[in-house]
Amino acid sequence: MLQAKFFGHANFLLDDGRYKVLIDPFFTGNPVCPAKAGEVTADFILVTHGHGDHLGDAVAIAKRTGALIIAPNEVAVYCGQKGANAHGMHIGGKRDFPFGRVRLTPAFHGSDITEGDKLVPGGMPCGFLINMGGKTVYHAGDTSLYRDMELVNMCYLRGTQLDLALLPIGDNFVMGPDDAIFAVKWLHPKTVIPMHYNTWPVIEQDPVAFKKAVNETADVDCRILAPGDTFNLE
Repeated sequence: MLQAKFFGHANFLLDDGRYKVLIDPFFTGNPVCPAKAGEVTADFILVTHGHGDHLGDAVAIAKRTGALIIAPNEVAVYCGQKGANAHGMHIGGKRDFPFGRVRLTPAFHGSDITEGDKLVPGGMPCGFLINMGGKTVYHAGDTSLYRDMELVNMCYLRGTQLDLALLPIGDNFVMGPDDAIFAVKWLHPKTVIPMHYNTWPVIEQDPVAFKKAVNETADVDCRILAPGDTFNLE
């Protein structure tokens, strides 16, 4: 059984009982996260882009645990320069790892890495389509709504229904709830979990209203996870 644990913002841990895969491990400085970076273990770390609330503690956790960071190439190179094990990929590429398969999907956002008073170019941001534990999980990363999301369903999945979609709804920096409803309709996952909201006032949203809209218009199961909650994919 695959478990998805939510640590707030866009930070998730996928665990199939053998491998632990962290996604966007933003612990330090995350006001809603119930755990500390030093308490978390991982075998692999997926990073969607270079912003601090997504790259987060990836390098520190990777150096402590030996986890491999998987990220867009520019972010992976940056992490490697900081002493972490890292594997770079690019949009549309896929690769098999011990835990399963990862494909990078487009995301419309920024990715520069803040280092002191400088911005280090982070290349293109991404989302992740993850095959793990016999399930398929889509972490959209930070993105606007874009029509090619429909291709995730039509081309990448090739008729296989997505088990879980993790979609941002915070607006301002990413798509808001109304746009996320279109994403749910295009992706048509078995379950959707909203993310990237209520971390700070600028991305404050009502997840209950989003769930109601999903249930009424998309016929998809919507689960709201509080930071620290776990969802079991059965």
